[in-house]
Amino acid sequence: MFPPAGLPLPGELLLITDELPSPADFLLHKLLADHLKHVRGSGTQTRCLVLATVADPARWKHIAAKSNVNLDQHVASQRLMFIDVLGRVQSGETLRPLYDIVQAELGKAAAEDEGRTLVILDDLSPLEWVGYTTLELARFSRALSAASRKANAALVIRHHTVTPGDPDDLLRHLLQLAAYHVDVRPLASGRSGAVSGEIALHAGACSTPTHQVKAIPRSSALQYRLTDAGATFFDKGTSAGVL
Repeated sequence: MFPPAGLPLPGELLLITDELPSPADFLLHKLLADHLKHVRGSGTQTRCLVLATVADPARWKHIAAKSNVNLDQHVASQRLMFIDVLGRVQSGETLRPLYDIVQAELGKAAAEDEGRTLVILDDLSPLEWVGYTTLELARFSRALSAASRKANAALVIRHHTVTPGDPDDLLRHLLQLAAYHVDVRPLASGRSGAVSGEIALHAGACSTPTHQVKAIPRSSALQYRLTDAGATFFDKGTSAGVL
């Protein structure tokens, strides 16, 4: 099963990178659904923030329903908040208003002594496209990571890889902040009806010995197949035997 138990880690950044032929939407939706299912089953109170730059809440709700998760209920209970990133900021302005919203929500979670908090930023790339510089986005991601760490909240950031094998400056910065890095890629051999892509898991610069998660090197990457209900995962060469 993917991701491994424990990810994303409280107080740490889980970085997810993908490419145009293998978007990691399915993984973000799985992380949110798994988080809400765990909370519902354990009775733990929580707060989830989804900072979306592209997909609207309706798409998140539609996909979550396939995993038997009713996001409307979580929104109504104020345990789940969708933030329209591009609707909150304007080109030429700083990202401080967006950061202040996240910090306020994390403060509420800390004040209420909630058990688990998840923040998902999906994703940084559109902010680059509308004109924010690498320096501005680096500072924002660093501040977001620091605020999440202080609140012991798990932070997930997705970043699109435009030039595979040649990381840009923003990706290098994110890799320095991350405890773990999930790398979603298409098959090197091209498209396949049975396999949608591959996933590797690397320890990041901020991983700690106290929270060890077994890495999955690129040479032993898991493969996945997208279905109507999400994704199934399996070792290379075993697509018939789903993990």
